[in-house]
Amino acid sequence: QEQLDESGGGLVQAGDSLRLSCNDPGRAFSNYIMGWFRQAPGKEREFVASITWDSARTYYADSVKGRFTISRDNAKNTDNAKNTVDLQVNSLKTEDTAVYCCAAGTNSSLYTTTEGGYDLWGQGTQVTVSS
Repeated sequence: QEQLDESGGGLVQAGDSLRLSCNDPGRAFSNYIMGWFRQAPGKEREFVASITWDSARTYYADSVKGRFTISRDNAKNTDNAKNTVDLQVNSLKTEDTAVYCCAAGTNSSLYTTTEGGYDLWGQGTQVTVSS
């Protein structure tokens, strides 16, 4: 069964950085949009960033623009075939505390910011930012 695996979360202080990683081990979504969402305690899941299959275009929520960077390694070389999507999160704020999940969608566009627009989700990685 296809799944997405996230890693890289942790407990950090305000102003610190983390690099979150999402792996699509079966490369089932290597030709599709992938994105990151987050869900803070007591809040709904919200869109963070998305990227096209070829990394040509990215899109960010206003709340993270300039601090977060999404990138993708979609190597098709058969010796090192992979599909990973990273989220570099800098200048972290306490309000960035959330479970961060990656998602993939066969019918998503770069500007799809709703959960329903994505087909597959990872279980998430916790990011906790202390003041």
